[in-house]
Order: sequence, then structure tokens, then C-alpha cells
Amino acid sequence: MALAEELESVAATVARFAEEGEELVGVLAAEPASGERLYVCAFELGEERSWLVVDADGAPVEDRARVREAVSIAAVCELAEENAGGGHLDELRSQLLTLRLTENPEGIEEAEEAALELESALVPPPRVASPAYLDRVGAATMKLERALGDAHASPFAEAMKAGMGAVEELAAEVELKYKLELSPASVRWE
Repeated sequence: MALAEELESVAATVARFAEEGEELVGVLAAEPASGERLYVCAFELGEERSWLVVDADGAPVEDRARVREAVSIAAVCELAEENAGGGHLDELRSQLLTLRLTENPEGIEEAEEAALELESALVPPPRVASPAYLDRVGAATMKLERALGDAHASPFAEAMKAGMGAVEELAAEVELKYKLELSPASVRWE
């Protein structure tokens, strides 16, 4: 089954969890570190949003750690896509082409190739958010930054660090506005 069909099937399954007047506004596929396919579902009623994560069988996930894993990898992948290539990859590719045609500096072909490779690494929605996808986007972005001469500083890495607070805020919101009661957070003894 194609991912778009899979997401439609999940949407039909989770519709039963919508409160009266509430609308399902999004379903994202995620495969956190565990490799298990989970679906992060967002519902809206006016300005209020609520959340639900379901597994491949459409069963709600009530384990706090699994919910947090799914939401976090989905958010981090979105953040990576937004910041890959400076966030304006089409514009960058156009500028590189213009630069090659007008000045043809040394290394321009390598930069164009790296930009094309990054574009290929970015999967248009719908796609599955996973550590492997994140690694592909990160590696392609790093290759592009090096080809552009950013060997020591990584604007992408800095943007990712800066965005981690938003990822944490989203995970906290999902936990707070989850449709079901989540299991207590596990206690770690150090």
C-alpha cells in the first residue's frame, strides 16, 4: 500500500476519536528509533488542538515514551527539511547555476551536484519521519555546506540546535493535550 493510502486508512480509523465538532487536521507517519511505524494525529476544535498517536493496527498508543519518540522524530525531520540548504534550496540552486554561467568559479560543479543530491534526499510529503531519513538529509546538507566552503561552521547544525526547543515544546504540548491518559514517565535511576 502506498504511503498516501496508508495515511488515508489511518485517518479513517482515528476519526472515531474526534470529539463533536472536532476535525482531524493531520496524520504524520513516523518510525522512531525502535523502527516501529506510528502515526501522529492532530485534531482541532476552533483554536484548540488535541493529539493521538496510533500504531500500524490503528490502536492508540498510551505509552508516554513511545508517543514522545514518534512526535520528536516527526518534528525533528520537519525542522531538518525547513533548514536544509538554508531553507531555500530552489533559490540556492538557481543562484549556483547563475554563478556557474557568469563566473564559473572553481568547485561550482561540486556545489551544484551537492545541492541536487540534497534535493533528492528531501522526500516531498507524505513521507515517513525516521532517524534514517534524518541522517540522509543531514549528510546531504553537510556535503553541500562543505562544497560551499562552510567546512568549519554549519548553519544547518546551528539551526537544528536552535530549533530543538520548539521540538521539546511540541512534545510537551502533545503530552498535555493527548486524547487519552498516558502512562507515567519512567523513572531513571542514575
